[in-house]
Amino acid sequence: MEKIGIYDARARLSELVERVEAGEEVVLTRHGRPVVRMVAASAGERKPQLAAVARIKALRKALDIRGVDIGALIKEGRR
Repeated sequence: MEKIGIYDARARLSELVERVEAGEEVVLTRHGRPVVRMVAASAGERKPQLAAVARIKALRKALDIRGVDIGALIKEGRR
């Protein structure tokens, strides 16, 4: 487990993320005190997120409003 200051972590974030994905654990510190622990998300934790993204994409596809006259909708709403 590596400990690294937040300031230094900013410059090395991509590298740190790759190391965490590979299974390492990284602790970010502020003034020498641990404040954040970086660990890889397990596949089980990602499934709900991936499902939510798929639902959002499906909704966007179903709500395609290209070709709709927005002005006419506004006028209709004002009646």
